[in-house]
This record gives sequence, C-alpha cells and structure tokens, in this order.
Amino acid sequence: MDALQVISSATQIVSSMVGAIAALEQASRNLDEAPKRIRSLEEFVCDLENLIRRLKHKHVNKLHNRQLEHQIQSLNSLIERLHPNITKARRMVSKSKIKNLAKVVWTSMAGDPLGKLVNSIRDDLNWWLESQRLVQGVEKTLESTAKDTRVRLKIRTEQGYPVSSKCYFVRNLLEKDGSLRVILIVGLSGIGKSFLARQVASDPPEKFMDGAVELGFGQWCSRAACNRSIAEYQRRLARKLCKFLVQIGFWKKIRDEYSGDLEYICCLLQEALYGKSILILLDDVWEQDIVERFAKLYDNDCRSLVTTRNEAVYEITEAEKVELSKDDVKETSMEVLLYHSLLSKEELPQVAENLLERCGHHPLTVAVMGKALRKETRADKWEKAITNLSTFATCAPGPVSYVNEKEAENALTIFGSFEFSLDAMPGDSRELFIALSALAWAEPVPEACVEAVWSVLGQETLFPLIVCKLVEGSLLMKIDTDPLYLVHDMVALYLDSKTNNSVQILLNASTAEEAAFICPWLLIFGKERVKDIAEKRIVSFLGSFEEKHVIITLKATIQALMASKSISELEESRANFSSLLGPRTADLISTESQSLIAVSAQAITTVFSKSDYCNYFPSLEYTGAVSKLACILENCDESDDPVIQTDISVVLAKLAEFGSQETVDKVLQSIQFHQSWQSCSLQIMSNGMIVCFQY
Repeated sequence: MDALQVISSATQIVSSMVGAIAALEQASRNLDEAPKRIRSLEEFVCDLENLIRRLKHKHVNKLHNRQLEHQIQSLNSLIERLHPNITKARRMVSKSKIKNLAKVVWTSMAGDPLGKLVNSIRDDLNWWLESQRLVQGVEKTLESTAKDTRVRLKIRTEQGYPVSSKCYFVRNLLEKDGSLRVILIVGLSGIGKSFLARQVASDPPEKFMDGAVELGFGQWCSRAACNRSIAEYQRRLARKLCKFLVQIGFWKKIRDEYSGDLEYICCLLQEALYGKSILILLDDVWEQDIVERFAKLYDNDCRSLVTTRNEAVYEITEAEKVELSKDDVKETSMEVLLYHSLLSKEELPQVAENLLERCGHHPLTVAVMGKALRKETRADKWEKAITNLSTFATCAPGPVSYVNEKEAENALTIFGSFEFSLDAMPGDSRELFIALSALAWAEPVPEACVEAVWSVLGQETLFPLIVCKLVEGSLLMKIDTDPLYLVHDMVALYLDSKTNNSVQILLNASTAEEAAFICPWLLIFGKERVKDIAEKRIVSFLGSFEEKHVIITLKATIQALMASKSISELEESRANFSSLLGPRTADLISTESQSLIAVSAQAITTVFSKSDYCNYFPSLEYTGAVSKLACILENCDESDDPVIQTDISVVLAKLAEFGSQETVDKVLQSIQFHQSWQSCSLQIMSNGMIVCFQY
C-alpha cells in the first residue's frame, strides 16, 4: 500500500468513526448497545495504528523529509487524543447495569459524562478531518512529496559500542576536500573495524546526499575460499555486486541471467552510480581487486570506506589508511563492558580492569565476556572468568587460515571468550550453536532455517527462548527489519572447527525423519562439504520405499526454497533441487498414494523451470499421470487446501503444454468428465498447445 492509499484509507476510517460516534450518542441511553459502539471505535483506532506502521515501513528511507513526517505525525496526534477518551467511555459503560440505569434516568435531561466524552471524541475527529481538508489534495500531496524526495540510504549501527576519537578522525578524512576516494580501516580480527566503519556510515557527512550503503564480503568471497578457481571467485563477486545493485535501488531484484558475468555487472555498476553521492562501506574485504573495481568508477561523488584484515589489501597505494590498534579501542573498552554486563561503574569489581587487559580491550571479546558476566558483582566470579578465559583460549582450536602469529594469538583469545560464553549457557543453547556450524554463514540466514536446525534438537515451542540466549551472548546477531540471523566473521571462523560435530548431530545421530527434514535446508544454506552429504541423503530419501521419508523431504524442500528468496544463490539452489527431483518425477506421480502425488505436484510447481518441464514431463505421458491427478481433483472438496488443487491443475496444464496431442486429449477428457473442474477455464493456443487453468 502506497502513501496515497494509506492516507485515503485513514480518511475513510476517521469518517466512519464520525458515524460511529453518532451511533454511540444514541447508544448512551441503551446500556446493551454502548459497549458494542465503543468496541467499534477501538477497532477503528487499531486500524489507524496499523496504517501508520505500513506507511513508515514503506517510506523508511524518506522519513527525513519534514513535510512527510508532519503529515504522519498528525495521525499520531489524533490517536493520542482518542485513546484516553475512549478508555474513559469504556470504564463508564462497564459499570453495573443498575447503577448505569439510575444514572441514565438522572442525566437524561441534564446531560451526562458519557455524552461529554462523545462530544469530545467527535471534536477530535472533526479536527483531524478539517486539518486534512485545509491541505488541498492531501493524498496527492503526500505521495508527490515522497516521490520527489531524494532517497537517502541508511546504515544501522550496533548498540553498546561508543563513539571513539578514531570515528571523528575518519569522518574528518571524508569531509576533507581533495582526499583519496578510498579509506582503508585495518586492524586485528575482532578489534572493532566494522563497528567503527558503521558508526561513521550511520551518520555520514552531508556531502553524501544519497546516504550510505553497506556491502559485506568476508572470506567466502576470496580466491582462497574458491580453491584458487578464478571462475568461481568471479561468480561469487558478481553475485555480491548484484546484491549491491538491488540495495541502491538500481534493480528491484537480482537478475539471474546477468549474475554470472562480472564484467557486465561492473558496467552496470558504473551506470548505477552515475551522478550519485554515496558513502559505500565495503566490509571485510579479502581481495585487492574488489576495492579497485569501486575506486576506478567515474562521474560520481561516491567514496569507499573499506575494512580488511588482509595485508595484501592494505598494500593498495591509492587509499587513506587508518590503523585501529589496541590503544584506540582501550579508550572505549570500559564503556563496552559496562553496557553489556548491565553494571554501573560503582558496581563493577576492581578486577574488571584485569579482564579488559586479558581481552586485549577488543570490543567483540569484551562484549562476549560482559554478557556472560551479566549483573555479576562478585569479584571471585570475575577472577574465575579471567582464569577460564585463559584456559579456553589455550584449548581452543586454532584458525588454520591464519599464518600471522599475532593474528592467531588474538583469534585464540576471541575463541576462548566464545567457549567461556557457551560454558555459561544452558545445554540446549550450546547444542544449537554447535549444530549451526553446518551452515555456511556467507550471507544472512533466514530464521526459518535456524528454527529448522533446532527442530532436530528439541521442542519447536522452545526455539525463541533458546536462540535468544545466543543473541544475548553476541554469538548470533538478529537483523531488526527482517527475520534473518548473521554472525561476526570471527564467530563464523570458530564455527568452521565444529562442522564435524554438527554433521554428527544433524545427520548421523538424528532419526531418519529428522534427517529427511533437515537435508533440504542444508543443501541450500550449508557449507560445501555439508551440501555434498545432504545431496546424497536427499537422493537416498527420494529413491526409498518409505513414503513418509519422501513426503517429509519434499515438504522441507518447498519450505526451504520459499524461505531462501532473500539469498543470492536462490537460482542455483532451485536448479540443484530440480536435478534431484526431475529424474524421480515419473515414479512419484505414478505411485498409488494420493498424498504423495499431491505433495509431489506442489514440489514440482515450486522447483521446476520451463526447461525442467521440457526435460522431464514427456516421460509422464505413459504413466497414467493425467488420470491420477484428475482423480485427486475429483475427490477434493471445498475444505481441502486450494493450493494443492491449484498445483495439481498447473501440473496437468504443463503435461498438456509439453506433451503430445494424445496427452492434450486426455486432459480435455478428464476436464469434461469431472464436475469439480466446472470452475476452471481452459485455453488452448494452437501455436504451443498451452493449457491454462484459473480458479
């Protein structure tokens, strides 16, 4: 719903409320009707609140415009004025009928408090309507204001990480005329490079008229992660840049037909940024050419703010270099600890200084330890935490990708803080965290996937409580605007060492039903090694004689693909499932189980593309698929899921479209003889024998 429709709807609601007030005035002498009328008013107010939420969500990047903000605020003011009066009216009519009856008789001539409230509410509503009339064409004005306002992209910053002097230094570099187009922020892992960059980008200098946008890369987008395969690296980089084009509004969604051509995407990047003034945050960059591709773009006033821990990227000469050291984070580490431990400076044990020193004052390590010691004021507990941190750091698995001794030592300390945090958590949360090691974490993971992992481990109803512990411990991060989770790059590195454990939990120690459910999720979101295992298990389940396992696998496939619409690898995931499902299509449709045929039809319509129909549907012509699908439709009634009926209809349509004339005749005959298809309309095009069904 756009802004024009929202305000139009608001006007209609308020007008309806004026009518409801008149009805309430009549009902003020009828004790049975008054509560109903007040309930209607409450529902109207609830509708207004929902409309405002939708409006703010749609124009979240335009709310800096004062006129747009004022018009939204007028609706908020109206709601604030209505709430107390409606509440008072509710209390009045909720009193005992005997008292109200006496009150009605006594006040019928002189007026009563309810009548006064009715008049007050009517005045508020008329005030709002009149204020809208004073602005000619308020609906048109609002939408045109939003349309003409320049979109200003925004970046969110994390809570609990105070602004340091380094933040002002970087900001001054951006404001300085004649400075280089790239600012590189370098430092040890977990030292706060991303936090610093987001602090700067969340409130960019005014010269960046189009705001700021963040694009994360990580080790996943590097030649090393692609086994030195240039083609695979370029494919991954192209997908990242496609995501960037969507973020800045150049594309509405990722176009899969172009996502594999890196050079063409870079040409589109030049076009998309023409005349723009955006602060571009390139986070966790591992390859030098990524920065260079942005730096060489011309005819724009954009600047790149880059974070990296790769010394090769640091060697870029055409960049302002900002090194984040222990001394830089030391000035804010105490504030980070206070925020995450929920303690005041007076409550903090003296030994806290020793903990900060053991953490190296690194924000991530301090935050994790602070949350593990939340509200703990006993000094002996803090001393034990320091000892345990050292023990865990000694025993923690070292990151194999680190060859720099200082980096490796720093990483072990961070890993030790993760181990300490996990040790303080309930067992269920620890097990979920280890199980999440099976996921790649190259991109944000949908909540549905995390919940699917948990469903293998415990009761689904407990999921919000279990995952909350991981978020509170800074081991998982939840995106506020979407039901997505992501992890810090150091958490992802730590999880790499637990992959074997997660495979054991999810695939080896689980039941066949649980494995059948989780495998489709792992095929989409899992690490490469885990994907290979999941793919083999899916093939096994689809080829098994256990109908239950096949149905569970197909349903999970549908759910996983529907949840993966936000990831850049969606088309590749769909193609993977198609290659597994396609060869089994004839066997699945020719089975005697109607429930299996129905879920197979739903999976086919979700997974198959046009080329898949061409490749796999001709084999269905002689399996009796038409009669079996038509029979299921015949047995459907109004209480059955209409989605299933639609999916089966689509499969029949595709059978006719890609089959022979004989198959088309069979489809037509099945329609003719089944009454349940009377609501369908059929269209056959002579140039392609295309059959379309519409309910």
